[in-house]
Amino acid sequence: MSDVVDAVLERADGWIVDRPRAVIVAFVLVTAVFAGGLGGISTEAGTSQFLDGVPAQEALEDVNEQFVGSTFGGDTGTTQLIQRDQNVLSKPGLVRMLELQERISQRPDLRVSGSSSAAGIVATQLDPDATTTAAQIRVIERSSPAEIDAAVRRAAERPGFASLLSDDFNPEAASASATIGVVEHDLPVELSSSGTSSTSPLTPIQQEIDHIAASSDGEFTVFGSGLVAAEFGNVVGDSLAIVVPAAAVLILAFLVFAYRDPVDLLIGVISLVMALVWTFGFMGLVGIPFGQMLISVPVLLLAVGIDFGIHTVNRYREERVTDKGIHESMRVTTDQLLVAFFIVTGTTVVGFGANGISDLGPIRNFGIVAAIGIVFTFLIFGVFVPAVKVEFDELRERIGFPEFGSRPLGSEDSLLGRSLGVGNVIAKRGPRAFLALTLIVSLIAGGYGMGLDTSFSQDDFLPPEELPAYVEALPEPFAPGEYTVTGTINFLEDNFDTYEGNSVTVYVEGPLRQDDALEQIHDASQDPPETFVARDREAEAQSIVTVVRSYAEQDPQFAALVERNDLNDNGVPDDNLEVIYDYLLDSPARAQATRYIEPDYSSTRIVYTTEGDAEQAAVSADARSVAEEYRLGAIATGQVVVFEAISGIIFDSAIRSLLLALGLTAVFLIVIYRVLGGRASLGIVNLVPIVVTIALLAGTMRLLGIPLNALTATILSIAIGLGIDYSAHIVHRFGDEFDESGDLFDALDRTVRGTGGALAGSMLTTTTGTAVLALAITPILGQFGLVIALSVFLSFITAVVVTPSVAVVWHQVMA
Repeated sequence: MSDVVDAVLERADGWIVDRPRAVIVAFVLVTAVFAGGLGGISTEAGTSQFLDGVPAQEALEDVNEQFVGSTFGGDTGTTQLIQRDQNVLSKPGLVRMLELQERISQRPDLRVSGSSSAAGIVATQLDPDATTTAAQIRVIERSSPAEIDAAVRRAAERPGFASLLSDDFNPEAASASATIGVVEHDLPVELSSSGTSSTSPLTPIQQEIDHIAASSDGEFTVFGSGLVAAEFGNVVGDSLAIVVPAAAVLILAFLVFAYRDPVDLLIGVISLVMALVWTFGFMGLVGIPFGQMLISVPVLLLAVGIDFGIHTVNRYREERVTDKGIHESMRVTTDQLLVAFFIVTGTTVVGFGANGISDLGPIRNFGIVAAIGIVFTFLIFGVFVPAVKVEFDELRERIGFPEFGSRPLGSEDSLLGRSLGVGNVIAKRGPRAFLALTLIVSLIAGGYGMGLDTSFSQDDFLPPEELPAYVEALPEPFAPGEYTVTGTINFLEDNFDTYEGNSVTVYVEGPLRQDDALEQIHDASQDPPETFVARDREAEAQSIVTVVRSYAEQDPQFAALVERNDLNDNGVPDDNLEVIYDYLLDSPARAQATRYIEPDYSSTRIVYTTEGDAEQAAVSADARSVAEEYRLGAIATGQVVVFEAISGIIFDSAIRSLLLALGLTAVFLIVIYRVLGGRASLGIVNLVPIVVTIALLAGTMRLLGIPLNALTATILSIAIGLGIDYSAHIVHRFGDEFDESGDLFDALDRTVRGTGGALAGSMLTTTTGTAVLALAITPILGQFGLVIALSVFLSFITAVVVTPSVAVVWHQVMA
């Protein structure tokens, strides 16, 4: 099999060394093809991209489709108008809300099909015939403050009125500091959308409403899925505008140090750009959208590309300083590095590609794009860069172009070269004791890291309510836009118990005509779990039962009907339920009733208010336990439950991807080292530093409080992909040097000084470039940049410190 490898290398050498111009032209043409795909890249942002296939989300979509009118539901056909004032129920406050509703409804382009508010309810209490917004304004304007206060107190008895007002609502004083108005939009089917992608059809509508509200009297905030979508999309662009220039400057500075030659630097930078063009052009050609998770892909490609580029130039220089010619030096370089690059590429593709088994689409896309990008990077830096280097060095010799820094990194007399020898010193003096200590530390770190938190929420993707000072101080064109969604969400969570983030929904499907259907709803609300808000040991909830009780207080005839069919006198009918439902749906309470029960009586929903400071996992667990109390088919849903379900999927995906990546990497390394030199056991030597790195990384993440979220969950398998880069270069070079010299410690010394120097340059460049993600506006990107930098740094340390001791013990065992 080694003969086959030699034949392949000989063929590659023939193209790279003997026909470099043909290689260059071919790569330029392919680049032009992929560049044509850049214009086809679409964007996708926010949490909606993670929701496909989650049962709790499917139930939530059914709820939103069947039960219309929910103030905070996921129906993308609504816009919320949040009004704040000293008293929004005062006469001026009510008029301001109604006037804003009227201005919005007069715009045909806003597709308004209706609107509602506490102000409108108060107006109809004053005059039931005031069915239009204009009529309601007139009613409020001609009423006295005392009449309005009385109307507010009457309205407070209606179900749903209090849910439109902040928690400080006082019916007796007829006062509240905030209220919600809801504008409904009639969107054509082809425009409707249930997600929050950056192309939400409500985005331009809600942005225009926001402009109208800004010019209105009073303090209004507009909120809706379109504005959330806009900020999800804007934060991606603004983050890139900050991160990319900063990363480019730092990476360029380190590349100047690593290459120390303007021509080599230019070749490296052009090759990095080509790798990005190929990868993103591929995305555009095959139709993979660019989401927030894929912001990390350019960083990863830069990390691997920088490493490959520095290794190529550094290894070539090692040969050139021995007075070998251009062709001979490049043949030695490519013979060794193409194999090393292939090992790195194979294991990196395994590490990234392991995310392809995830149940979440964005993580699968990330795995696919990253794996393809690494293959492209291998081709560009393994074939194109050496060919360009040969072509230019021949030109340099012909025209006498001067050489600049041509010494390899990590030469014996350099400070870096001496520093890299620490691992070799340990390997000579006590390799077994050191590895035993390493094992103990790894077990402790890995065990501690098993307690990593898992999270998934909108907060991960949205900017903080207050941007850091350095972001506020940025000049144009780097200064980000204004972000309001996070502040609005925080306000809603703090001031409205009925906000979706402070509630869970139990969706029930079954024969609601059977006598015990409403009793099941009542019984499930008794003695609720700790995360549910309760009064007198009964959960605070909104359901068809609360509508029945509320309307019975307003309609004596209905109250008598309920009493006749309430066999146990608890206020909940348990006989002739179809008659009860029919009465409600033929009454003024129909609109309220249909928010909680389908007109064919086949399904219902119960919305439970939860403690605002309760943990997401605890709320979800309690919601599921309450759903299990229903004898009819019931499922817990709502934003909290959906996000907790996704958190579980993220954790499961992380563990499965890690195990798959480790298993496949081990098999790949054992096979490849067997094929290359008949030493399959070197695959285990290669794998040991990676396992140590993963254990240390998991422990460090928990120590720093970094959770496994949508991005960082991929880091464990990515650590294999990136980490193998460092140990593979060391082990493969060690194998070659050991074959050539036959002296164990001489081989280790030459390996660590030569390859270790290139690794050090790569590590410094990559950690700095990836750590720049911490400057991104969204917390999730900052955390991801930090853990990538950590994984690269730990991979470098274990490669140059742990690998020599592993190699010594390997030699002792195999001798």
